[in-house]
Amino acid sequence: MSSTIKPSAPPEPFAADRTTDPAPAPPPRRYGRRVALMMLASGWSANQFSALLGAYRTEMGLSESAVTGLFAVYVIGLIPGLLTGGPLADRCGRRPVALLALVVNLLSTCLLMAGSAATWCLLPGRFLTGLGAGALLAAGSAWVKELSSPPYDPTTSPGTAAKRSGMFVSAGFASGGLIASLIAQWAPYPMLTAYLPHLVLALGAGAAAYGAPESRPARTRPTEGAAPAAPETFARARFWRAVLPVAPWVFAAPTIGFVTLPGLVDGGMAGWQTVYAGVATAVVPGAGLVVQPLARHLATRHRLANGVAGLLVIAAGLTCAAPAAATEQPWLALAAAAILGAGYGLTLSFGLTEVAALAPRAHLARLTSLFWTLAYTGMFTPYALAALSSAGLGVPALLGAGAGLAVLVCAVFGVLNRDGR
Repeated sequence: MSSTIKPSAPPEPFAADRTTDPAPAPPPRRYGRRVALMMLASGWSANQFSALLGAYRTEMGLSESAVTGLFAVYVIGLIPGLLTGGPLADRCGRRPVALLALVVNLLSTCLLMAGSAATWCLLPGRFLTGLGAGALLAAGSAWVKELSSPPYDPTTSPGTAAKRSGMFVSAGFASGGLIASLIAQWAPYPMLTAYLPHLVLALGAGAAAYGAPESRPARTRPTEGAAPAAPETFARARFWRAVLPVAPWVFAAPTIGFVTLPGLVDGGMAGWQTVYAGVATAVVPGAGLVVQPLARHLATRHRLANGVAGLLVIAAGLTCAAPAAATEQPWLALAAAAILGAGYGLTLSFGLTEVAALAPRAHLARLTSLFWTLAYTGMFTPYALAALSSAGLGVPALLGAGAGLAVLVCAVFGVLNRDGR
């Protein structure tokens, strides 16, 4: 009797042998963009007051010297904020320093709002605006850059990560001044209501950034008997050759565009001086944002390209500003402000990218703060122009001389960095 043997079914594979499709990687949390909203709030707070300079003269009767002094107090607070915020962020972490700076930023706006009833509040308000903005620029720039880079965000290019904080600050410069001027022109109680949008923005930015992680590199102690790790090197000479000649022009150009020029041509803008000043404060950093695609293209061509192009564009803007000041033509002044803003965008892009490339991670915040400090020295340019013009020198001639100086600095910059790659 024959029997039929049925083939046995293949054994069930063990669970460990089963192959499953790997789970898709979770998308990056985009912490860098969330933290960058704090930089937007910082830029907003800086320029909302600039657009109200004329309103403080007309609405509150402040003298020209008082208004100019209040603008200068911002820079006086800014410098210690930058110089202390960077080292503190490298020592204590980016997150606590940036969040504390945002709280100071909010407090400064509250004091400026109180200044509508008690003018003495304007002085500490402007000082704290500078102090908070300086610390936030130092710590926040490093925090944004690191959270926009691997391992937190592997999708962002290194150049974009380095420039992201500057782009958000520029957006705050542009929108803060414009919105504040429009409110001051048409809303009731302008010296109070013009500051309300910043309060909402800063609170929202703080809520968005609060859950972001600390990004400061951990300090590891060497194990016993192990050779100490080699210290991270810093190309100090290259930093001074490349960054120092360009940095002061980063803010010299825009302050001429939205502080000096509007005051020279507002005679033909009767009743609209505040709106015109707000438009100027928006046009200058707005042009800096528009040129960022060009800045990315130039950066791929040569390391120095944005620095050279930015200085030459600033020279062109000053050349255009000279006849605008001589003829008191508002639209020509606005065109000059846009050109100066484009130069601001190119030089800022160069400076932030260069610092990020040169700085060791453990010292990124303090070197970033050093760059911002050098850049903000350019904000004294309007006062230098005012002092020289009061001594008998014409503003158009001074602007023309500034254009020649920008070309000269560009030539020196190229010679000092002729071996750049």
